[in-house]
Amino acid sequence: MIVKTAEFICSNTQISKLPPPVKAEYAFIGRSNVGKSSLINMLTAKKGLAKTSQTPGKTQLINHFFINDSWYIVDLPGYGYARASKTNKANWNKFIHNYLDKRESLQCVMVLIDSRLEPQKIDLEFCNWLGEKGLSFVLVFTKADKQSSVKTDQNIAKFKKSLTETFEEFPQYFVTSSELQSGRDEILGFIDNINKSFVIPHFEPRD
Repeated sequence: MIVKTAEFICSNTQISKLPPPVKAEYAFIGRSNVGKSSLINMLTAKKGLAKTSQTPGKTQLINHFFINDSWYIVDLPGYGYARASKTNKANWNKFIHNYLDKRESLQCVMVLIDSRLEPQKIDLEFCNWLGEKGLSFVLVFTKADKQSSVKTDQNIAKFKKSLTETFEEFPQYFVTSSELQSGRDEILGFIDNINKSFVIPHFEPRD
């Protein structure tokens, strides 16, 4: 897939104010500071599309980016940011879970995992929640350029071992580096395949 256009559409926390669910959507989510904005910018080849920040927890809204006038990348707030207040965390969790569980046009959740780390409890718990809800997801291991491929493979193997304690099969996964542009063609090809069979879902128009 060639990305010709990528534009920011809207940011909000209210499901009722999202664009109509008539185009395929792919939600990107992960722990704070996992490299989500850099990955989105790399996939779209648009450097400043998603705002990157040195401050974890900066994304606090649902951000919609319209790609090729035909599908959406949805940038969701990172989970597990320790300095957020309990009230904020509860509110974020509620609207993130509402979006993921109820969005009719959501095709797949792209769960970003820092490839440099051993399996993190919060990542495993989130994957298990998606599994319990029957939501389609894939794993995107980020920052692979920051270490040797051997170390990346070892951490992926450990994550697989942990996740297959609760899943029969390990989900499809991608290894990426925003710096080296690696994994870009594979992820865009994956999305392109799903888009080809996308059917506009039935939904109740919201006021």
